[in-house]
Amino acid sequence: MSLVLDAAAQDLLFREAHTANTFTDEPVTEEQVQAIYNLVKFGPTAFNQTPLRVTLVRSEEARARLVPLMSEGNRPKTSTAPLTAILSADNEFHEELPHLFPAFPQAKDIFYTERSARERDAKLNAALQAAYFIIGVRAAGLGAGPMTGFDGEAVRKEFLDDDHTPLIVINIGKPGEAAQKPRGPRLAYEDVVKTV
Repeated sequence: MSLVLDAAAQDLLFREAHTANTFTDEPVTEEQVQAIYNLVKFGPTAFNQTPLRVTLVRSEEARARLVPLMSEGNRPKTSTAPLTAILSADNEFHEELPHLFPAFPQAKDIFYTERSARERDAKLNAALQAAYFIIGVRAAGLGAGPMTGFDGEAVRKEFLDDDHTPLIVINIGKPGEAAQKPRGPRLAYEDVVKTV
């Protein structure tokens, strides 16, 4: 084996982990979410900008506002998941750069004075962090059901503000009955990797 990570951890995080579509009613605690965040916050981003923001949808009232904004196929699983998280990109992340990247605090004013540059980098780096977040959910022994099928503008208006762009909605919990569909095919190494 060429990997340091043991086989059980590889299975937990990758090989046996699937998108979860159903969940038990076991709650996801605040402590579990904090542990997930405190693990995945160490993933790299450009200039350590960490633009990901997480909105936890816990209350029945908030869930009732979110479910109609999901695409039709995503509504039943969102309405029954123990916890749903809206992952968004903070387009004003640059305000934190002097603190987050003290080696080059002027990056804020050199690279990010234009909103379009901030939106581009926020979206890319928050998407990277969203992938870490999914792995963190799996590391906590929970199932993640990531979805991009939702009305982004409506979610932004209902739950966020003009400075945040919703990227992905993730249902989180212990996988329930028939939670996972059969795994789809993956491309082979030689189809993806080339050496130059």
